[in-house]
Amino acid sequence: MPVEASESVGMIAERLKRIGPCMQAYVDRGIYAGVSTLVARRGRIVHAEQFGWQDKEAGTPMAEDTIFRLYSMTKPIVCTALMAFLEEGRIRLLDPVAAYLPAFARVKVLGPGGALVDPVRPIFVADLMAHTSGLTYHFLDDSPVSRMLGRAKILGAKASLKEAIDDLADYPLAFQPGSRWQYSLGIDVAARIVEVVSGRPLATVLAERLFEPLGMVDTAFEVPAEKRSRLAAMYGRPDILLPETRASGALLAWLGGVNQKLDVSATYPVDAPESFVRGGHGLFGTIGDYFRFAQMLMNGGRLGGTRIVGRKTLALMHANRVPPALLPIEIGGLPLSGYGFGLGSRVAIDAALTSAPGSAGEFGWSGAAKTHYWVDPQEEVVGLFMTQSMLSFDLPELDLRALAYQALDD
Repeated sequence: MPVEASESVGMIAERLKRIGPCMQAYVDRGIYAGVSTLVARRGRIVHAEQFGWQDKEAGTPMAEDTIFRLYSMTKPIVCTALMAFLEEGRIRLLDPVAAYLPAFARVKVLGPGGALVDPVRPIFVADLMAHTSGLTYHFLDDSPVSRMLGRAKILGAKASLKEAIDDLADYPLAFQPGSRWQYSLGIDVAARIVEVVSGRPLATVLAERLFEPLGMVDTAFEVPAEKRSRLAAMYGRPDILLPETRASGALLAWLGGVNQKLDVSATYPVDAPESFVRGGHGLFGTIGDYFRFAQMLMNGGRLGGTRIVGRKTLALMHANRVPPALLPIEIGGLPLSGYGFGLGSRVAIDAALTSAPGSAGEFGWSGAAKTHYWVDPQEEVVGLFMTQSMLSFDLPELDLRALAYQALDD
């Protein structure tokens, strides 16, 4: 990833050098074993640097081509693939999910006192990507349905996506579709719709429509044996994919200073591509690969001479869909102030409330192991932060944003 002269795109090279000491300090303080960061403007990489260790105990330095478990940064990729079918007239956002997955025609809502009631309206395809479907996650603490989901096949690595989503349809919704914003398994369901509409496995669709044309050579639901020496070790708090993990418990562990090396191979395996394919998590990739995806979004759907998705389709994806009455959105009791949500990504609607430099219309997302990206179409800035720290509540991504924007010079 060659770094180009920043002055040619309106950034001050000397000010960009402030990123290094800030990121190195996270390593020196033992917060993260290693960090990789990247900032680009107008399609040119103006900062790319690695700090600390890919695997501290093994003495392997963080590298430009280190492979990370992306967790929920899988979601924007899956949603982009699904929107390609909208462009072909093969889905509509207001189609009921049950039109593609008939098992969802019988889904119920868990009502007051534990009664199961009928949905007041169907779950729409758009609800899955916008997190307004009524689905939830097992690690959230605000619904009895979350506790039930600890038994769901979607958490394991031994069920196919079809088997996991068929199983998920047997669980009730936590709330009526459209009545709340709730971070959820919705994009796993959306991923299954990709398979049904295309008639092909999700991994194949992503490879053909995104990874191959974008040159994302290290992004997949597996890590081949010859690349596993490049996989970053995991550190942090309890594995988010364990049935017993709760957001509240993870916060307490973080406050208590828990930060240990973890083995997540059972829940996020490198070698199970036939069964371990999901929509809400599951991909592996490098910072350089994800930059190519993010830059394509920044460019309105093109990278180089290849168009992946239409400009107006991306505008629709990255427009806020959350009505004012449901704001602020929050995950595990922690609000994402200043943000709404589009189709697969958060969207800044009040830059001041985000508490970091940026612009209205900035979008992006993060992963449970502290991977993060953002795209700012107004300033033509793309930024990425990568480490492997499970359920970290530190906010280095805000530091990186501040350090990127303070270098602007036009």
